[in-house]
Amino acid sequence: MPSTALSLATLPEGLLALPGVYQPQSDTRLLAAELAREELGPGTEVLEIGTGTGALALHAATRGAQVTAVDVSWRAAATAQLNAWVHRVPLRVLHGDFAARTTGRRFDIIFSNPPYVPAPDCRPPSHGPERAWDAGRDGRAVIDRICADAPALLRPAGILLMVHSGMCGADETLDRLARAGLAATITATSSVPWGPILRSRRTWLEQQGLAAQAEEREELVVIRAQRP
Repeated sequence: MPSTALSLATLPEGLLALPGVYQPQSDTRLLAAELAREELGPGTEVLEIGTGTGALALHAATRGAQVTAVDVSWRAAATAQLNAWVHRVPLRVLHGDFAARTTGRRFDIIFSNPPYVPAPDCRPPSHGPERAWDAGRDGRAVIDRICADAPALLRPAGILLMVHSGMCGADETLDRLARAGLAATITATSSVPWGPILRSRRTWLEQQGLAAQAEEREELVVIRAQRP
């Protein structure tokens, strides 16, 4: 199948999105820059957990990788499939839980921009656009699942790339991945202004000790973990 050239710089502008689907932002671009450093090509089997518009999955596929993109949101799955058709890029899109939909499979590279925004509700939402960012009171509801389940989905020497807010505890992620048998490091950071969601929760975040008074910027981190 022929493909349309997609550069990282044009991904956000060139993609369609159904209402409520998370569109590429600063965290997407930071993860994209790290993904660009990895060797991808024909025969590389890749999994994206939480594909959204499919921006990163399409980038990996244009480099020749065999990409499976999974999202619990049917709108996101439909959007990613639509963008694959529009850009004429081969992409396998699955709707549902990433662990359940990939049972028995192994991948060379897994990457994810999971929900990671701390929220007053203990349980992540089961529907609505908030599902793309709310992740429990510490923001780790999905991060911790990836730390626990991704190692079994990786082939030997396989790589996990994940971006999330430093507010969620990067050291906790590193520790969990290390306990799961992966060698994990922070490979990139970026300081970005608070968006409207964090600003709307300022008082609660300060009360929880997740943010300092008058804090205006959020640190994003990309964690790279490799299986022996």
